[in-house]
Amino acid sequence: MRAVIQRVRRGRVVVDSETVGEVGHGLVALIGVAEDDTLQDARYIAEKIAGLRIFEDRDGKMNLSVKEIGGGVLAVSQFTLLGDARKGRRPSFSGAAAPERAEALYLQVADLLEEQGIPVALGRFRAHMQVELLNDGPVTILLDSRRLF
Repeated sequence: MRAVIQRVRRGRVVVDSETVGEVGHGLVALIGVAEDDTLQDARYIAEKIAGLRIFEDRDGKMNLSVKEIGGGVLAVSQFTLLGDARKGRRPSFSGAAAPERAEALYLQVADLLEEQGIPVALGRFRAHMQVELLNDGPVTILLDSRRLF
């Protein structure tokens, strides 16, 4: 499972001119599910999102998590994070999970975050979405439950 985490002042997802998910100060998490991902991968990503100390404390050091600042998470499914562009010019998405499996694990990440007391807003799975955000910093972190960078 891969995720791109962005510290934001605000973020929202719009589908067909309707806001379907919105968050204030917190995180936008773009989440891609691989074909061989399991509940263990969802747990890893959720724990990392919840625990990342990327918000500033009183001394201006990144020392606080989204939970500690009372922020929320806007979770957006994004299968294109599994795109493999090493060959040719058109990415291959063969490593992405089938939609039903991907949706279940994506929603599991959201549920696990909510179980930790973090408010979660969602995009709309398999919809054409406009994702708007105001990145704060900017701070952007890449997560992968299977490999190190």
